[in-house]
Order: sequence, then structure tokens, then C-alpha cells
Amino acid sequence: MVNEAITMLGVHRQLLYVTVGWFLGYYLTKVENYKTAKLDQEMTEYIRHHPDNFPEKEKKTYAEILEDFHPIR
Repeated sequence: MVNEAITMLGVHRQLLYVTVGWFLGYYLTKVENYKTAKLDQEMTEYIRHHPDNFPEKEKKTYAEILEDFHPIR
């Protein structure tokens, strides 16, 4: 029943729905990007103002992190 209703719609309605969906998706994407950018900015500012809470970690080489490789034959 639903498939018949969609196919029976006129092309102008389908075009309207596609256009509304595109603009709605575009707006929601912009809002999501704004919120994540604002959160990222706030976290960066907090880290910059409180460096004692985020000490620098010593850098390790891959040899220190990975285990020795011994092939099994």
C-alpha cells in the first residue's frame, strides 16, 4: 500500500520532498558541525589554561611498544 502511494504521487511532489529533505539534511549537518567545533574549541581552551592537568607523555618508539616478532614455522 505504501509503495503504491509513493509511486502514485506526482513528480512535483516527489521533487518537493527531495528538495525539503536535502535542505533539512544540509541544515542538520551545519548544526552538528557547529556543535562539534564549539566543543572542540572549549576543550582546547581548557587544556591550554590548565596544562598541569595534562602532562606531556614521554614519547616511545615502536620497538618499545611492539613485542619481538618470532615466526612460527
